[in-house]
Amino acid sequence: MMKEKNTQPPSNLEERAFSFQVINRCNCCQREILELNDGGQVALDWLEDGCPANAPIVIILPGLTGDSQSQYVRCLSLSANRMKLRTVVFNYRGLGGMSLKTPRTYNAANFEDLSEVVRHVKSLHPGIPVAATGISMGGLVLGNYLASQKMAAQKTLVAAMVISTPWNAFKAMDSLEKPVLNLLLNRYLTSGFFSFINRVKSSNMLQGPWTMEDLLKCKTVREFDSSYTAKQFGYKDVNDYYADASIHEKLHKIEVPILCLSARDDPFQPYEAIPVEEACKSKYVAIVITQYGGHIGFLEGILPVLHEEYMCRLFTQYFEGIFTSGSELLAEISKDR
Repeated sequence: MMKEKNTQPPSNLEERAFSFQVINRCNCCQREILELNDGGQVALDWLEDGCPANAPIVIILPGLTGDSQSQYVRCLSLSANRMKLRTVVFNYRGLGGMSLKTPRTYNAANFEDLSEVVRHVKSLHPGIPVAATGISMGGLVLGNYLASQKMAAQKTLVAAMVISTPWNAFKAMDSLEKPVLNLLLNRYLTSGFFSFINRVKSSNMLQGPWTMEDLLKCKTVREFDSSYTAKQFGYKDVNDYYADASIHEKLHKIEVPILCLSARDDPFQPYEAIPVEEACKSKYVAIVITQYGGHIGFLEGILPVLHEEYMCRLFTQYFEGIFTSGSELLAEISKDR
């Protein structure tokens, strides 16, 4: 079944320009604007070039302020395309060159937009296997969806994968606030928030129980989440938000096969916070921990540019196995439900 092209075209010059960049860099991407139930919108960037009409689909959720043009997202999409797997990148509200249509943005615990995206993809391609991959914060969004929407997830996704996910948000923030390199990464991530705010504030939709003055004082991710995210989404405080976003104690609720890739030296998530024991109790969750890899790094060789990144290779091997030789395993898992 052929996918419907662009349910709604990009509505302004900035969105059209970004859409052109995607097509220009990949020569094969198609942008679809999805209107959400509350009046918001997100961009879905499809890479289907050269894939059969019945090829499986992998939904990709980027990291904190990432989008379809982030290097690691392009790496995953192109690796999948070489294996004839279709991908669609879910750009969060206000990202991917899109403007805000409502005051609502996104966070690591909220999966309502993902639920709409998954249902939409399934409605366009009934009978086609669909899986999902979340990177960094995207892994938290996906993990919370799988744990909280267990029945819906079982019906819509055949498998999942998360990469460099900060399982325990409290431990992640503690680690990011350690000097010197971790704190520098923290400041860099916080600057990404400011870039996001500056991009979307022109829409006059960015409003809530906070002040711009307070936001501009933030120097760390935790301070930003305390001043903006927790207040914007109605949490009691930042600790309440982090408790809701964390997934290290939710693995027992996940009943979709999921492969998790983490690095022992990830500054965003210390090794001791990776929920190995919790995963061992689940027949659906498997965790791969590499000695090195940092946060979404996983480079190999003396000249990494000459090698496919390890996470991209594992990504394609995993999903190729799931969609082909893994079909019998999926059938057995379905019987047990």
